[in-house]
Amino acid sequence: MPSAERISSLNLYTCHLNNFIYFCSRFKSLDFLMKHLIYLAISCTIICAVAYITTSCNAETQASDTSDNVITEVDSIVVVPEEPMFLPDTAYPSVENLKYSITIFDSVTSGELLYTDDAYADAPGIFTFRGNPFRNASFCGHIDSIPTDIDIDWTFVTDFDTVKTSFGQWGGGTGWTGQPLYVEWNDSMTQEFRQKSDSLTSNFGSKEIIVSSLCGMLYFINYETGKASRKPIDVQNPIKGTGMIDPALNGNYYIGQGIPKRRPIGALVVDLFEHKVSDIFPEDPNAWRNWSAYDASPLIVGDFLFRIGENGTVYKYTREKGNIKLHSTLRYSKKDDSAGGMESSMAVYKNYGYTTDNHGNILCINLNNLEPVWHYDNHDDTDATPVLELEDGIPYLYSGCEMDRQGGEGISFLVKLNALTGERIWEQQIECKKMILGGKHFDGGMYSTMLPGIGNCSDLIFTNICTNDPPAAGNFYAISKATGEIVYSKKLKHYAWSSPVAIMNDKGEMLVLTCDCVGHIYIFDGKTGEILITKLIGINFESSPIVIDNHIVIGSRGTDIYKLTIR
Repeated sequence: MPSAERISSLNLYTCHLNNFIYFCSRFKSLDFLMKHLIYLAISCTIICAVAYITTSCNAETQASDTSDNVITEVDSIVVVPEEPMFLPDTAYPSVENLKYSITIFDSVTSGELLYTDDAYADAPGIFTFRGNPFRNASFCGHIDSIPTDIDIDWTFVTDFDTVKTSFGQWGGGTGWTGQPLYVEWNDSMTQEFRQKSDSLTSNFGSKEIIVSSLCGMLYFINYETGKASRKPIDVQNPIKGTGMIDPALNGNYYIGQGIPKRRPIGALVVDLFEHKVSDIFPEDPNAWRNWSAYDASPLIVGDFLFRIGENGTVYKYTREKGNIKLHSTLRYSKKDDSAGGMESSMAVYKNYGYTTDNHGNILCINLNNLEPVWHYDNHDDTDATPVLELEDGIPYLYSGCEMDRQGGEGISFLVKLNALTGERIWEQQIECKKMILGGKHFDGGMYSTMLPGIGNCSDLIFTNICTNDPPAAGNFYAISKATGEIVYSKKLKHYAWSSPVAIMNDKGEMLVLTCDCVGHIYIFDGKTGEILITKLIGINFESSPIVIDNHIVIGSRGTDIYKLTIR
């Protein structure tokens, strides 16, 4: 059997060869390749030499054993290559459907990601929409037994904005997607807030809920008591989307304004230590679409902040405490179309980012350089955030659209794509209609973000669809991850934009909680679709909830933020 030193040498030089192949896939310059051809030749020579030595040692051992009529088993050597940190810098033919422009604003700072680890994996709370870069709702509740009721623990009341704008009156509470964020500050952070901020109330504690409201206020709520833990921050314009707490715990909170009640409108950085808006990125004169709202929840990947806008632009920033600096942008559209706005949040796997827009584009982007990797046309307005799932080591992307550009009747197209190539695995078509109410039209289709099943439902994925057939109708669906087949559908009392969340019991059985746009909360047995609880609580739950143990926090249109207990 070869010595440990020889095995180590073989592994080392095999890694060198793998690295060379990987570098060749990422760099295209002739000079780089010429320089490394010599490296390859030397590495191959050394590998051959080590292999010869190893073979000779084995031959000597076998010859010696044979002379003594003794047969000795030789341990097999399995070299398992490490999974590469980065996915290749490549472009599939589907990218030819696009026109796009990449602009570098900071030529000094390299755009290469130094690492692609999940920045939210160790976050003490729920820091972004759906909890992580996969957007697959990593937070999950727990209940000991079959739920029998839902109680209201507390109700926090926001301001109500009565100003009438050209886009309507927005009131208060939370809208779509409007997910609360939850954080458990450690002792040092709690002490630092107490020392630096004069905004804290007597109800400030280590467990805090942060809510961005349609009334244009950022609210801080004691998770235990439901009382204001800090003074609110006036961010001037209504906020519909979900913010993001920087997982580096540097005090940065990122949020985008949703409606231009007043100018400027744009994307904000809030310094939680100074308790103020510390940076604003206003209207972008170079954007391909003239609408500067930001409903998407940003993400941290490596050392960069990624934010996508309804102006059709992907923004990449470097960041520090209190502010951000623009590094580069990607602007794109289909060749035969104008730019679409991105209301959904970006999902990320390693260095690939995935966006959808209101023209039906699903786009995979290499976050190292913002180059498109692949493009998929999903027909229509896609506001629901795409969801990633690893299945047998392969990342898959789940997405679904509305029926906005199809007329009065149409199809919500639900798809599963290979996230590496954009290849479609399956497509499910659900018929929908538009609804006209009060002179406004409400599109059918999927607004909620899909929820991948776990436990006894690991073969399913769940979502809400606005069918509007009859008007204001909606269904809850369980769909096979493998085939796209509808396993079951359950009629809701009203259509739902809110995204479902998971609750597990002690037996590993999955329950699903979802909310509709009249204010009902439902709890389903995920496997069978049996409705265990239906309860009217709010006025209009457009927002998505979070679940902590057997507690739910969710905002309603109007003024009310709720903490609920499932019992």
